[in-house]
Amino acid sequence: MIGWLFVGLFAGLLGRLLVPGRQPMGILKTMGLGLAGSVLGGLVSMMLFGTDPADPGFHPAGLLMSTIGAIVLLAGYISYKRRHISGH
Repeated sequence: MIGWLFVGLFAGLLGRLLVPGRQPMGILKTMGLGLAGSVLGGLVSMMLFGTDPADPGFHPAGLLMSTIGAIVLLAGYISYKRRHISGH
């Protein structure tokens, strides 16, 4: 479980680094972003490549999919916040 938290934090940090703009969030939200990205990335990976989500251990492709999932979620969140703040 602690490994998941570190992977989530790392994937969240990478996602924040790769998405342009300011993302005001602390370490816990960044970790949550990475964990949610891991879930999204795992689901996409399972559907596209037939990977087994129950396969234990660290896989570099898993980190890549986690980061891509974090980027997608962060970009969606930023887009939502922009529309919500601008009143559209």
